[in-house]
Amino acid sequence: MANHKSSLKRIRQTEKRRLHNKYYAKTMRNALKKLRATTDKKAAEELYPKLVSMLDKLAKKNIIHKNKAANLKSKVSKHINSLK
Repeated sequence: MANHKSSLKRIRQTEKRRLHNKYYAKTMRNALKKLRATTDKKAAEELYPKLVSMLDKLAKKNIIHKNKAANLKSKVSKHINSLK
């Protein structure tokens, strides 16, 4: 275990951030699953802007990589366009 005050604080901060990031990453994955499971094009188009906004915010805060966000947006938009 760490002995320095600064390293103890760093451990606390890291754990707090890890849990925070884990929550938002899981929320994003659930939204992604929900949109991919949608078979109605109109419903999918309503969910898409919220998902894009969420992905952009997570990429901005470095919770996910910006290229991952771009790839997910691209795949989801292809999925929506393939719906009837």
